[in-house]
Amino acid sequence: MSQDKVKKMQCAKCKEINYRTTRRIKGENLEKLSLSKFCSRCKVKTEHKEMKK
Repeated sequence: MSQDKVKKMQCAKCKEINYRTTRRIKGENLEKLSLSKFCSRCKVKTEHKEMKK
């Protein structure tokens, strides 16, 4: 059985949902994933954070 979950990534600056990624779930106390990605609305590389479902 796979433990991969699809998560949405939201730009920290303009709050647009730009990316979807999979994340392996292990344990219950996990930090939210935070990646530096290119935002098409802002036209710059910004921090994207994992959203709630």
